[in-house]
Amino acid sequence: MISVVNEGQAIKHTDYWQSEQARVGYLFLSWNAGAARLLVPDASEALLKEVRGSQYVIISKGEPEGRAALELLFEDGSDTPFVVHILLEQSDRLQTEAEQGGDFVVRVWTRGGSQLQYPGKYRVVGTLPDFSPWQAH
Repeated sequence: MISVVNEGQAIKHTDYWQSEQARVGYLFLSWNAGAARLLVPDASEALLKEVRGSQYVIISKGEPEGRAALELLFEDGSDTPFVVHILLEQSDRLQTEAEQGGDFVVRVWTRGGSQLQYPGKYRVVGTLPDFSPWQAH
């Protein structure tokens, strides 16, 4: 279990960086105070270059192959936006279906702190992947 000590939208402390999950390269999504914080392990910091320039992030909850997961689509207006999939175990909580919409931010964190911030949008879909644009929901 990953421990996160919050200070509003900021992360005051977490043991994620020393965890086995971070060591093997798993991302972790932590929610607090209107922010989804994507924790990126040292080995995956190249992800920052891929998502830089995104306009917003669509987080979709769905079930690829019958297992609940989240898709984070970094919408940049191109035909091939950067997308990452994580299992629900890689998140400390789940938005409810009633929380669909876009009143939160997505902050990308590394060991060095918050690196990037984007408007966030959340939706529940049937299956993943779901690369449909936000307007389709």
